[in-house]
Amino acid sequence: MKNLKILVFFVFLCVSSITYAAKVDTLQIASTAMSKTYKAAVVLPNSYAKSKTAFPVMYLLHGAYGHFSDWLKNTPNKKLVQSLSDQYNLIIVMPEGETFSFYLDSPVNKESQFETFITQEVIQKVDNTYRTINNRTGRVITGLSMGGHGALYLSARHPDLFCAAGSMSGAVDMSTMLNRESSAQVIKLMQPVFGDRSDNSELYAQHAVMGMLDKIKANKLPLIIDCGVDDFLIEPNRELHRRLVYNKVEHDYTEHPGAHTWEYWENSLPYHVLFFSKILFKNQVVVKK
Repeated sequence: MKNLKILVFFVFLCVSSITYAAKVDTLQIASTAMSKTYKAAVVLPNSYAKSKTAFPVMYLLHGAYGHFSDWLKNTPNKKLVQSLSDQYNLIIVMPEGETFSFYLDSPVNKESQFETFITQEVIQKVDNTYRTINNRTGRVITGLSMGGHGALYLSARHPDLFCAAGSMSGAVDMSTMLNRESSAQVIKLMQPVFGDRSDNSELYAQHAVMGMLDKIKANKLPLIIDCGVDDFLIEPNRELHRRLVYNKVEHDYTEHPGAHTWEYWENSLPYHVLFFSKILFKNQVVVKK
């Protein structure tokens, strides 16, 4: 009888943890710009269902070779994003960015228009579907690797949409990809973005975050940037940090132990969410538990 009571109690705890955990939706988002429909994962905190208030939103971008569900599948702790959503009462949106779009609008391919997709179609769909704070005061963006580039790139070009941005292990200088042993593969993968000019380093530089210091300085968005000391992208990140310091752009820059791995990004993401939570609190858009 005692063992039965223990079993019932254990089952109750399991059911309770499932019932009161953050909810994950898969949202279908039609792209007029690309004549396609893409998916986005949306994590709603447990408090969302019990409230009628509007919630702040964090857009979380995946890296190269990845897809929208990466952040839910690849971290060692498979409940990391849900836990952060619950902890901070934050809607977290993970949109599709394809394997090598770099979240740009391709100048040569109408089927690769991911800047337009994220900044117009995804945000509009999310705001129309959920109770969000549908202005920049309640909207932040970050991502890893290609997604780190994307977050800084999109926020620099659209400061009217976001109140803060971040980058984890960001590919902030895309031309460095052409200097690696896998450059032939990179050129092939970038064909949908740059077409026949995918081997042109100057074209990469024109679209790189590294060259956007004037916009970043003028926007004055709070930024959080980090990279692992053993990451192959550490030097471009250090250079971006130096340029931001030289241009007197306030930002949070950190180097942590680690490489270009999911273990590193699992450790990094909570720092970004904490950083954003303080800004959202200042903007008076934090949902109280």
